[in-house]
Amino acid sequence: MRSVTYSMGVSLDGYVVGPDGGFDWTPPDEEVFRFATDEVREAGVHLLGRRLYETMLYWETVDQNPSLDFSTLDFATVWKALPKVVFSTTLSAVQGNARLASGGLAEEIERLRAEPGDGNIAIGGATLAAEAAASGLIDEYRARVYPVLVGGGIPFFPQHERRVDLELVETRTFGSRVVYLRYRVVR
Repeated sequence: MRSVTYSMGVSLDGYVVGPDGGFDWTPPDEEVFRFATDEVREAGVHLLGRRLYETMLYWETVDQNPSLDFSTLDFATVWKALPKVVFSTTLSAVQGNARLASGGLAEEIERLRAEPGDGNIAIGGATLAAEAAASGLIDEYRARVYPVLVGGGIPFFPQHERRVDLELVETRTFGSRVVYLRYRVVR
């Protein structure tokens, strides 16, 4: 059965974006970027909320710029090819290799888990991930922790009064002091 993984950059105090909605505290880092590209490469499908989908639309056309470096082009190629399911109540159409979700999050995940296929089911966007976490649908949490305190914003971890026991699977420290933490949910 395919696992559901939630992976994003996060401040040390637990936010994916700061109080102003920005994430300029995640400066470009070639090593971390290549690592994130490899994570996307492992996915078989990516579930996104509307806001993250709109942010990631950049990658649908960036490869048309001939002056881009290899790692940017590599990510664009991997991202564009990856099937995506977008959860939105306001969008009527999506672009590229994406489709709008036809049902609720739990039923989409159940259907995707039942389908044959390689790669995990990646989930992106803190709001969508919080909904999945509240329903006990996330199997792994993968955080790239940046050495900064932003003081508020959108939290990486859902703010539900529900205990979730985790098992540490992997850690890695990058040259930029970003720390990768991979935890599996203990069931």
